Amino acid sequence: MYTRCVILVFASLVVVANAQSLLPSFTYNLIVSHVGYDFLGNFSWETADDLTHGRVNYVDQATALKDNLTFVSDCKFVMRADDTKKVTKSARGRDSVRIHSLNAYDDALFVLDISHMPQGCATWPAWWTLSEKGPWPYGGEIDIIEGVNLNQRNLASLHTTPNCTMPKVRLQTGSTVSTSCDTSVNYNQGCGVSFSEQDSYGTSFNAVGGGFYIMEKSSTKGISVWFITRDSLLLLGGEPPLDLVLLSIPDAYFPTNINCDYSEHFNAHRIVFDLTFCGDWAGSESVWNASTCAAKASTCDSFVDNNPDEFTEAYWEINSLKIYTPHGLLR
Repeated sequence: MYTRCVILVFASLVVVANAQSLLPSFTYNLIVSHVGYDFLGNFSWETADDLTHGRVNYVDQATALKDNLTFVSDCKFVMRADDTKKVTKSARGRDSVRIHSLNAYDDALFVLDISHMPQGCATWPAWWTLSEKGPWPYGGEIDIIEGVNLNQRNLASLHTTPNCTMPKVRLQTGSTVSTSCDTSVNYNQGCGVSFSEQDSYGTSFNAVGGGFYIMEKSSTKGISVWFITRDSLLLLGGEPPLDLVLLSIPDAYFPTNINCDYSEHFNAHRIVFDLTFCGDWAGSESVWNASTCAAKASTCDSFVDNNPDEFTEAYWEINSLKIYTPHGLLR
């Protein structure tokens, strides 16, 4: 179910070491590398009610470790949903995990190496950032990985206070879905970009062994998101060369120099991973009924309650999360 750490022979180590010597960035400096056990001491497990009204019960770290909803090795960090129990009517929902970083970052580059993301009907996973200062939506929200149910293409979005809009046509490989980032418009749809790659999300993403998601949050250049497949020619020794990535066209680009002033809408952000179910998006009647998931249950909530075996693939498997800041900045 989960991939094991690979022990490389000496010859392979030499090749990787030589390749990785090309990887340091002239623009950014690595300040944090979270691998395996690092996540336990640098993130907080949240237990509050889900503000998107999901059929979910977020558990604390001790419970997550005890019930095998969180487990780690020297080179892996896994978060998953419960796939063993039915959910009673009186419960908040299916047990799952939501975590946020203890530290916050303003201008930064975030590089996530991920082998598997949650997939399947009723799932609504996300990797995102939001303002440490808040309160939401002050300081902004950046959704880097997000989707629902059986989606195959990732959706990256911004959610902000008023007076932040994106041009429909801009330099990106993805397709603009919406242009207003204001949370009070279109029921908090945000300004979203759908990725062009069919293996950027869900089942198809997992089938190819995942890949890398990179987000640049820059007060001078704006916000950009790249997806790099595991078999991309860009990868050198298994790692993306950051300066080459930064020169390439992003999958999603959000300029913040004209109609969305960065200093008014964004500040230092914490990092969030979560996995909720149903809720305002995945469980809305129109979205649920439009998917093939509706053939399995009349409502999203009833599907979550009665089908624990449908959630065996609802897990995050993370190899590493690396955070870089521009040279000369510590945070």
